[in-house]
Amino acid sequence: MKESTGSLNATIVVVIAVGVFMAFFYYTIWPLVRTNFEQNSQCSKAICDPCEPDANGKKNCEFVTCYPRGAEHTEDNALQCVWKG
Repeated sequence: MKESTGSLNATIVVVIAVGVFMAFFYYTIWPLVRTNFEQNSQCSKAICDPCEPDANGKKNCEFVTCYPRGAEHTEDNALQCVWKG
């Protein structure tokens, strides 16, 4: 009986640990993944401004301003997307 109680305690600890890890993933990691996916898909469908050269004539763009297709080019609709050259 003592051995089965130890196994039951170990099972309860594992179930609680799995629940804690699932809650951490669902409330912390998953929103970041979902937000990144949504932003990347919006940027892939958007029309982006060209990368402008700096004073030295080099194109050193990391982010560019993009606008969704079919939408007006206003500040409210603007997206900051990674420049994919």
